Amino acid sequence: MKLKVFYDRENKEKTIELGNNATIKDLLKKMEINPVTVIVSKNNDVVLEDEKLKDKDDIKIISVISGG
Repeated sequence: MKLKVFYDRENKEKTIELGNNATIKDLLKKMEINPVTVIVSKNNDVVLEDEKLKDKDDIKIISVISGG
């Protein structure tokens, strides 16, 4: 399956190819992103790591910023 993925840290959209039954966790692993450091939305809804992906889902990966 092919997904459009926007990653705010790089400020660009990529097309990522994953196998069927892939999850958000699989996507983050392929992109080498630590899941603790981001929030992921699928079709404008915030989702968890175990969320299944479908072909042509619109994914946005937003970095979590913390400070003191």
